Amino acid sequence: MKQFLLALQFLTIIPVRIKEVAEENIAQSMIFFPAVGLLLGVILCACDGLLSQLGLIRFCADTLLVGLLIILTGAIHLDGLADTVDAFASGKDKDGMLRVMRDSNIGTMGALSLILALLIKIGLISSLASAKYPALILMCVLSRWAQVCAVFFLPYARGEGKAKLFIKGMNRNIFIFAGLSSLGIIFIAWRIKAILVFVSAAAFTWVCLKCLRRKFGGATGDTIGAISELAEIVVLFSVIILEGG
Repeated sequence: MKQFLLALQFLTIIPVRIKEVAEENIAQSMIFFPAVGLLLGVILCACDGLLSQLGLIRFCADTLLVGLLIILTGAIHLDGLADTVDAFASGKDKDGMLRVMRDSNIGTMGALSLILALLIKIGLISSLASAKYPALILMCVLSRWAQVCAVFFLPYARGEGKAKLFIKGMNRNIFIFAGLSSLGIIFIAWRIKAILVFVSAAAFTWVCLKCLRRKFGGATGDTIGAISELAEIVVLFSVIILEGG
């Protein structure tokens, strides 16, 4: 239970505060990242049901859904996306890109990436038909699972940082359990088609990890957040493709 509350604390702004945390519990909390994704997905589905009763046009309602997700997560993954894009766009070497990611200011390319990511996400959600609720669940669960993959497969790219504690304590059991729980959740949500979405998310994550290893030599908190945001888009796009099948 403590690890779940830690995961909730790390991934959301839901008021959970655990004062004393053992170092090994930090990585172990990643077992419950997919469960936190499920909670976020259920909240989005419930709010979508409420918004549908208000008579709002679909685009407005879906914009509010995306806004709610941003609020619930404290926009931490979006911040990571912007910083990562700024680093790639800088054209610097590894150390230079890591310094760019440390900069608290968002550059032009980072800002554009945020705008595009949000517009694409809203547009994709608005394009969903009967599979909207499964899509919201899959989006939230598999994007958190992608974070677990990044922590498991990549070393830490910096000397110190918050994400180092996750990577330092990560092990095969955490990775396997998080993967199996993700598969179980999404299979219940959308049956066999969910497995195909899982494969597409896994393939995309693998490509991202190869790129990050080549460019940075590993992962940072920002790059993990960027993978999560982009994985949400990939999942939504995959559901739309499979929805009519």
